[in-house]
Amino acid sequence: MPKSAVVSGDSQRSRRETSRYAFVHGVRATRQTLSDWQHDPWPALGRWFAGSAAAATLLLLAVWAIAGISDANGLSVQTVGPPYAVGNLANVFTIFERNLLVLALHAMACVAGFIAGSSMPLQAESHRGITRVLHERGGQIAIAFVIAATAFSLSAQALVLGSEAAAVAARLHTSPGLLLIVLMAHAPLELTALFLPLAAWILASRRGDWDQLLAATVVTVAIALPMLFLAATIEVYVSPHILHALIH
Repeated sequence: MPKSAVVSGDSQRSRRETSRYAFVHGVRATRQTLSDWQHDPWPALGRWFAGSAAAATLLLLAVWAIAGISDANGLSVQTVGPPYAVGNLANVFTIFERNLLVLALHAMACVAGFIAGSSMPLQAESHRGITRVLHERGGQIAIAFVIAATAFSLSAQALVLGSEAAAVAARLHTSPGLLLIVLMAHAPLELTALFLPLAAWILASRRGDWDQLLAATVVTVAIALPMLFLAATIEVYVSPHILHALIH
């Protein structure tokens, strides 16, 4: 057997063993993190909710600012369904399913951060060249990518939602500010739930706690699901009544 084939086989075997070790290490770290949080969950939960609420507040302020300067002419909007008119259970599940997709994307970013910051560095020794550099710098690359993607997402959402808010306010003959006050019944709860995984991601990456990201994904998604369902229920059954009370 050629020597190169033997070396190649040894290299592949080493990579498989390293990948297996990285997987076992990730599972152990996740179990340990969940056990620690079970005994004292409040510090982590407090940081996540504070970061998520800050992102939600920033987005709502940006929507308000953009709505105030947007030209509502030419933008077609519908005001026959929630949160402008009372809906039904089907509307609740439609809104819930729509938000599930966003939550899933944020959770995937959290899992990707765990892989890039925790698992990939453990596998760096079994690689060479540019592949090794990418494995060693996976955490930094992941941070830069998620920050850029989050900034783009928030900017795009603020622009779209601000324009829609201006158009709806014009159609209902009210101000964007008063319209947003109506939406405050469900929007902060909904946005805070959606941003929980990203908040956990950013805070863990800043502290270097990459091993905690997989556990953070599980916990934040479990917390966000009932929050999103409650927010959808409020949007369908409560927000329309607030709208009718404030905007005749």
